[in-house]
Amino acid sequence: MREGSATSWCTIHRDRISRNLELARGLVPDGRKFCAVLKADAYGHGIAQVVPLIREQGVETVGITSNAEARAVRGAGFDGALIRLRAATLQEVEGALDDRVEEQVASVATARQLRALLDAGKFRTGMHLALNAAGMSRDALEISTAAGQDTCREILATLGSDIHGICSHFPSNEPIQLRQSADQFQQQAAWVFENSDLERSKTLVHAGSSLTLISDLNIDTDMYRCGAILYGILKPDLGFRPAMDLEARVVSLQDYPRGMTVGYDRACPLERDCRLACISIGYENGFRRVAHEGSAVKIRNTLAPVLGKISMNAIVADVTGIEDVVVGDTVGVFGEGDVASILSELAETQFRTIMADLYTDWGRRNHRVYR
Repeated sequence: MREGSATSWCTIHRDRISRNLELARGLVPDGRKFCAVLKADAYGHGIAQVVPLIREQGVETVGITSNAEARAVRGAGFDGALIRLRAATLQEVEGALDDRVEEQVASVATARQLRALLDAGKFRTGMHLALNAAGMSRDALEISTAAGQDTCREILATLGSDIHGICSHFPSNEPIQLRQSADQFQQQAAWVFENSDLERSKTLVHAGSSLTLISDLNIDTDMYRCGAILYGILKPDLGFRPAMDLEARVVSLQDYPRGMTVGYDRACPLERDCRLACISIGYENGFRRVAHEGSAVKIRNTLAPVLGKISMNAIVADVTGIEDVVVGDTVGVFGEGDVASILSELAETQFRTIMADLYTDWGRRNHRVYR
């Protein structure tokens, strides 16, 4: 698609991703490792564009979830450790053998499957024992019960020293809960070492995300697995900047008298004469229908309220009183501005979700332009 022909587009700022990565790595305590999380196509920013940036800074570990992401990371030239951050089916594991993906194991069935692949010489990378530790209760093993401990012993007996890591995922980064989760994870990891031949010095014990990295707590983890902070979702006070802008265009300007209604179901009656701009973005492009009340876009560095329900391919904004608006003007849905900005707090309020959700949605639904 030619630049300029898209109706809505995301501008990805590669320099900001690089700077965010530099700042994030600067927060990592000495002796700890850093894993750049590139799942969901690098949170919608594009794996092929982000991998060269992390390679420039010597990042040695990348986190993904799908086989397609693994292939994209390898295809972009990354040759370091590649860890899958969730459980995988046997078909997925076999499909990722050429990409040398390190897999998680939390069941006897998975352990036996990996053992068979190891014995056949097909699986040539490490694997990570995933512990729930009263955490997400998603796909990791809970060993606080006798049954869980029995399962863990069988996994350890099946895979032995081929387990290179022990991992968990903290469900909350509220200080009290984070401390409890971190302590419990370390206690359960210690139990694993006591009940196996694994050597602590040769085993990567890791948990924690971007939120863990920026917490005020000293969390015991060998590696931080960070995604959100790379894309500027967190801590603008520390210099982190959003790496994505979402924009569209004014495609029509019309004047409508007081008493007219805007959009489906006549949900928005005009209380005065208005000049309205039709804008080339809708729920197809990730401008979610929940944003039909109380949202705004940026036109000529002025916030313009969005009126009426969101259509599939269009929204309507009130530009009454905004001077010199013309068809073809760029409209800011998310991003920084000289005068007016729509950034994380406002976007999360308007769309009633978190920035990680919005980024991955916008980046996949819209044309991407790289700066």
